[in-house]
Amino acid sequence: MLLSLVIAIGLLLGRIKVKGVSLGSTWILFVGILLSHLGFRADSSLLHFLKEFGLILFVFSIGLQVGPGFFHSFKSGGLKLNMLAVTLVLAGVVTTYVIHIVTGENLVTLTGVMSGAVTNTPGLGAAQQTYLDATSGTFVNEITSSGIASSLASGYAVAYPVGVLGVILVLMMTKALFRVDLEKEKTEMDSREVGMDSPQRVAFCIKNPAVFGKSILEVSKAIENKFIISRVFRSGKVMVPMADTVLEENDDVLVVTAQNSVEAVTLLFGEQIDMPKEAWDRIDASMSVRKVTITRTSMTGKKLKDLKIRTNFGVSITRITRGGIDLVANPDAIVQMGDALLVVGHDKDINKVAKFVGNSRTGLFHPNLIPIFFGIALGVLCGSIPIMIPGVPQAIKLGLAGGPLVVAILLGYFGPKFKITTYTTMSANLMLREIGISIFLAAVGLSAGETFVESIVNGGYWWILYGAVITLVPTALIAILGRWVFKLNFYQVCGLISGSCTNPPVLAFAQNAYGTDYTSVSYATVYPLSMFMRVLVAQLLILIAVA
Repeated sequence: MLLSLVIAIGLLLGRIKVKGVSLGSTWILFVGILLSHLGFRADSSLLHFLKEFGLILFVFSIGLQVGPGFFHSFKSGGLKLNMLAVTLVLAGVVTTYVIHIVTGENLVTLTGVMSGAVTNTPGLGAAQQTYLDATSGTFVNEITSSGIASSLASGYAVAYPVGVLGVILVLMMTKALFRVDLEKEKTEMDSREVGMDSPQRVAFCIKNPAVFGKSILEVSKAIENKFIISRVFRSGKVMVPMADTVLEENDDVLVVTAQNSVEAVTLLFGEQIDMPKEAWDRIDASMSVRKVTITRTSMTGKKLKDLKIRTNFGVSITRITRGGIDLVANPDAIVQMGDALLVVGHDKDINKVAKFVGNSRTGLFHPNLIPIFFGIALGVLCGSIPIMIPGVPQAIKLGLAGGPLVVAILLGYFGPKFKITTYTTMSANLMLREIGISIFLAAVGLSAGETFVESIVNGGYWWILYGAVITLVPTALIAILGRWVFKLNFYQVCGLISGSCTNPPVLAFAQNAYGTDYTSVSYATVYPLSMFMRVLVAQLLILIAVA
């Protein structure tokens, strides 16, 4: 009952917004601290289990969501963004350690302050677990150990609001310092493509004699399947081509290819023409373009060409949408449950394709729980494996935050290649994630509340200042570096900073205040690696502190 009340009241308070910004579910932590301070208690062993269980659900759900697009995010500028994100994380660690050296503040407590200053809850969980592991079985005084452990959560709670407001302040100052014109920045992002391998629709008139009289299959082998011909216009008629369709001189073709392949495809066909998609649609109104979704689990792990959709149904698949990312429908692409296929053809043929792949909402709503629980078990096992780092006296572990996160990312990306269905609907994933983080925050708050006020009175008010420094110095440095040196678009800077700080409230602020969703692209690009790094560095600081 106590746990439910803490979560319910916290979520209710989380709806309060000031200037479009809310602390969201973090209110659960504050409510837990308040009730615990007022004398409401829960069994300590139960709270310890709930913290770990909630944390696992939270990070595993995040890993499953970002896994399919994780490695894709490193392409086309993703590596640069991630390197800046890693620099930001390390700058935060250096700042934290410098504060420890200068002030003499306990490094364990400062690790909690650092996690709050970058709003990273899994980092707090990893730090708490590592501290308990590192001090168990030693001669550390039990009361002192318990007090320091609770100061982790207290430091986190005090620094969290500063972590949200401080990052927002950095973004506003960056906008003012560089005199950012939002309309100009948006226009620039509109003119870009999300990635060099994102789908482009280009029309050609075939002028290359080397292509005349050859089938599409023969032509595609010339440049390793870098394009899909969705329609051919010949003699006043549009048709959906098959693999054995022979191309002739002066055929107009509508091609879908990756941006970085446009030049090669142009050399192959001979001449680009100005013929937009709408023109093709007007030529033959009987031709339709629809999305159908793969909902048959048996298709997971198969190559697109093995489904023989073009051969059997006479339609063209031009792209695959997965995890919000559009991919060129390469014949060798491995499909999975939940993939949306963009199909071009006649309605009756598309209906047959829809029936063939499933296209059933009911099929998507059914949860695939076996991979989830096997994945969690494997993640806990991986998180328990000690990793020796030269110069560190005690082995580091991925822990209950890092282990499940890494396994979930790998499962989300590689699972379909091994015919493992890992798809869950966004609503199901969000439900699992929110339940996990709510249980975790409630348990942390109820554990920390007993000594929270005492900690603040006895010098903890300095934690607010320390948190502000840890928030402002690294984020301002990377914002200036990204904008001035690396010439990042302002929306990329917003996504980079909020993603590196694993800060959803700041992401929401940037999208609401600056009016586009472009920020979320950079956020998603750096979030997984940043989350992983923050879990690791939190453990590293704890091990240094107790060494």
